Amino acid sequence: MNSSVRQASRAGEAAVPRLVRIPEGWFAMGAEQGFDCERPVHRVWVDAFLLGACQVTNAEYACFLRACQTAPPPTWNQPEFCAPQQPVVSVSWFEAVAYCEWLSRLTGRRYRLPTEAEWERAARGGVEGRAFPWGDEPPQSRPGYHSRWLNGPEAVGGGGPNPFGLYDVCENVHEWCSDWFDAGYYARSPERNPRGPESGTRRASRGGSWRHHIKASHCHTRSSIPPEFQYADYGFRLAADAP
Repeated sequence: MNSSVRQASRAGEAAVPRLVRIPEGWFAMGAEQGFDCERPVHRVWVDAFLLGACQVTNAEYACFLRACQTAPPPTWNQPEFCAPQQPVVSVSWFEAVAYCEWLSRLTGRRYRLPTEAEWERAARGGVEGRAFPWGDEPPQSRPGYHSRWLNGPEAVGGGGPNPFGLYDVCENVHEWCSDWFDAGYYARSPERNPRGPESGTRRASRGGSWRHHIKASHCHTRSSIPPEFQYADYGFRLAADAP
């Protein structure tokens, strides 16, 4: 094995986040008490898939930057955002997709961003009706809440997992999804494996943010920004089809 192949192999090993299997099933997507774009509540079937146990980290993303010799995110060297185990932030939707495509070429497995339906199915952990991954208690009631996320996101995996084994879901940073965003999409969403509208101007995102007054979002909370934006509270989590 020549040196370039060995380096690529080591980069691939370092760059591949751990994925967990999310089982297939039905769930109630949306919330009647949520924003208008989160209604109506509708039953959705999602096939089994794999999702990153944690948000993609700076250490994992650094392998992509070195391999592709591409420019880092604008906050890459800022002390609030550059710790190796913090989630990478300030990546546009296009950059998150580029990372998925690079890792797919490197490993032979197709990585991608999750759909909104996959993300919400995973965040709920197989339990119907709960407001948050941990239950219905408000975020402010959780131990240590007021001492967390003071200047930026925390290292991934610091809290307990949800029932599917996902960490930091609904908190830390917003996570890009693959879908175009449409506020009225739920009224016409397919029953099985919805993938969002065919076009749009904003890409969907999910999860809470370290920079918000309330640091964690509901499982059903939808958000969106234009795909070229690079915000310091936006990252992503890998998905893949289940074998």
